[in-house]
Amino acid sequence: MAADGVISGALSVLATSGPTAKVHAARDLAARWRAGELGVDGDAPPPPDRPARPPRPVLAAPGDMPRRRLGGVGGRIALLHAVAHIEFNAIDLALDLVARFTARLPAELDRRALIDEWLCVADDEARHFAMVAGRLSDLGAAYGDLPAHSGLWDAAYATRRDLAARLAIAPMVLESRGLDVTPGMIEKLENVGDSTSADVLRVILAEEIGHVAAGVRWFERVCAARSRDPKSEFQRLVRTHFAGALKPPFNEAARAAAGFPREFYATLAA
Repeated sequence: MAADGVISGALSVLATSGPTAKVHAARDLAARWRAGELGVDGDAPPPPDRPARPPRPVLAAPGDMPRRRLGGVGGRIALLHAVAHIEFNAIDLALDLVARFTARLPAELDRRALIDEWLCVADDEARHFAMVAGRLSDLGAAYGDLPAHSGLWDAAYATRRDLAARLAIAPMVLESRGLDVTPGMIEKLENVGDSTSADVLRVILAEEIGHVAAGVRWFERVCAARSRDPKSEFQRLVRTHFAGALKPPFNEAARAAAGFPREFYATLAA
């Protein structure tokens, strides 16, 4: 990657459409930042409203996605393809946060700490995508073979003007939802004898707790810098930017491990 600044580097990854190339570029950017090879460039342009995307998968509204039974190979491929799509978008979500909000961070907060945290998240998400894509390949499929929904980046677009809103919706609502549903996915895969896929999801579940924790931690920091109460601000932002109620049951143990208090989200449940 030719960029000498970390923001330019993040923009370069966001402009990369191919899944394999995006994974390599994201992981290389994180490695170069950790090695001290990149500075914080202050004159980079803002990121695009939507990152580059490959021609496949075809994107559809969440309600238009087909439902498949898990028992056959096709059902397992569909489940893993959905997870791969989430992880692919999560790479861009983390890098968009770095590129979009670093320069706008309140003066009392540490820009380098923000970059440290979210490049680590991007690195994890790229590795997760590669793991799931590898499992899809084992089953004779590939990312892009099935349609995928557009809801993840719709949420990112809706919160593009406010870091607190982005943190509330992306890690604290959407990634927390992953903590809630992944244990059931693991159980279903085990029940049909696919322990290999289940083990991939176990790795992702364990590491996503850390990503939700990063979201909670930075949300609380931004709220403190703005002299806002985190619980009431989270609830206000969710009601403003997230359509509908949050769906129980919640994985309260995983959420607690991420430092996400129940009183923040319980009153927002359906």
